[in-house]
Amino acid sequence: MHFDLVDLRLFIQIAESPSMTQGARKAFMSPAAASARIKNLEESLASRLLYRDSRGVELTPAGQLFLQHARVIMRQVDYMKNEFTEYGAEASGHIRIFANTTAATEFLPEILAGFLAQRPGVTVDLQERLSRDIVRGVMDGSTDIGIIAGPIKADGLQVIHFSTDQLIVITPLEHPLAQRKKIKLTETLSYPHIGLHEGTTLLRFLNEQVALSGQTLNMRIQVYSFEAMCRMVEAGVGLAIIPESSARRHQQTMGLKIIELDEPWRVRERSILVRDLEALPAVIRALISIFLTHDSARERRS
Repeated sequence: MHFDLVDLRLFIQIAESPSMTQGARKAFMSPAAASARIKNLEESLASRLLYRDSRGVELTPAGQLFLQHARVIMRQVDYMKNEFTEYGAEASGHIRIFANTTAATEFLPEILAGFLAQRPGVTVDLQERLSRDIVRGVMDGSTDIGIIAGPIKADGLQVIHFSTDQLIVITPLEHPLAQRKKIKLTETLSYPHIGLHEGTTLLRFLNEQVALSGQTLNMRIQVYSFEAMCRMVEAGVGLAIIPESSARRHQQTMGLKIIELDEPWRVRERSILVRDLEALPAVIRALISIFLTHDSARERRS
């Protein structure tokens, strides 16, 4: 069995493109040369990797498995290159992060701003993803690290806990529920809700919990950030369910009432997912260390 790094990178580019021609173009190769390389690769592996037809290419089951391994190998090659740049091991490289809604919009921007300001040779690709896609991305090597909240089914991955938050209910100061200390999710459903936009992890999670009660969210409006949700609540548009850390911050400048959510799933453990911490380059390990120290410093301040 023989294949080189050019074959691996070419296969990844074809797998991520709608056609052999476009994948070959990304690899700066003619379609004929790319096709010949893929054919030799399939012969070497004794497995068909791609279905080809007039509409483009599609991965076979063997191709899906090979893509997973190819991504991991090429990412390790990129890690090795970055470790030996002129800037030094912790001062250069590219980091891809898949994160849930809270991480991507609330605390990651602050952490990454300081991290990148001190490392001009580092670039970051931050993508908001659903929990299942975060786990899958770390597993198949399409992302370096994942940031996730809540229970995790991630066999084969390392899970590094770094923060604990909880979901709470926020209402306007004059809302009928404003004097409550605790409240069940079902008790909020007769009132208009303000939610995040479709596709976010938190909205999906809340819809799943509401569905278990046989009801639906009384959604009045959906917005794109927790700050926008808080402003809508303050204006009396409705109530909302958001992480307590976000609610406490915005409560300092807005008229909001915070009510404890009396549900066993309200606590949200935040974790970092990686395939193998020791195999990651120094720059990514440095970022993970900042995650851990950032949370510890915040707890001391509070």
